[in-house]
Amino acid sequence: MDEARDNFLMRFVEWVRKGYPTGVPRQDYVALLGLLRRKLTDDEILRVADHLVAQAGGDSNTITRQDIETMIHGSVLQAASDDDVARVSAHLAAGGWPLADPPPPTN
Repeated sequence: MDEARDNFLMRFVEWVRKGYPTGVPRQDYVALLGLLRRKLTDDEILRVADHLVAQAGGDSNTITRQDIETMIHGSVLQAASDDDVARVSAHLAAGGWPLADPPPPTN
């Protein structure tokens, strides 16, 4: 992965942390990952998710990497409602999420 794209991913993790200072609630992961899927590869989503899972701390409400992989590979991410997307988008905007797309991946 090139440096610009990697920096974008790390900035995204920081935006999520600012938008969700106490961690992402389980019910917001579907919409959050659904939004990411529009911009990032599955591998990039998993990298971001690993950071968010680590931040969550492991209580009984914490989503796991396995949960996220299941969402990515299933049809769950397509099920985010407009209200879910609006709620998650508001959290990201509060954290300073830019409207610009990430730099394109280089192969």
